[in-house]
Amino acid sequence: MKTIKTIKTMKAARAPRAFLAALALAASLSACATNKEPVPPDLSPMELIQRGQEASDINRYAKAIRFYQAVIERYPSYIDEICASEYEIAFIHYKQKKYDRAAEEFHALLARYDTPDGELLPPQFNKLSRIVLAKIETKRKKPVAPPPAGGI
Repeated sequence: MKTIKTIKTMKAARAPRAFLAALALAASLSACATNKEPVPPDLSPMELIQRGQEASDINRYAKAIRFYQAVIERYPSYIDEICASEYEIAFIHYKQKKYDRAAEEFHALLARYDTPDGELLPPQFNKLSRIVLAKIETKRKKPVAPPPAGGI
């Protein structure tokens, strides 16, 4: 009988330790998830865009946006790369189903093409933005599904 009580006592003593270890692990993982890695200061616009695409490819959207935002902030005279970055940020919001925000960003990008120098901008982002905006409009027009039978 003493052996059974000893085993139960040992298990009971381990339970709080296991809980505390799991809690510490969860806290450390959440700290890593919220910790923003700084964008290296010495990257060229193309390197920043490449890193943004790599992050986006593995669904690290916040990280990708930081790289694209760095292009916009650090290289204001690199208009082709700025157009690419603005498009990619808007497209990330589209993939996240943030349709209103994405549409607003696509419209802002398209406004660049409605200026006298618009013909000098990379044409692919004009075309791609219009395609995605059409998809957003289609998604907005889909009827909302009724609530399930039996109440909410």
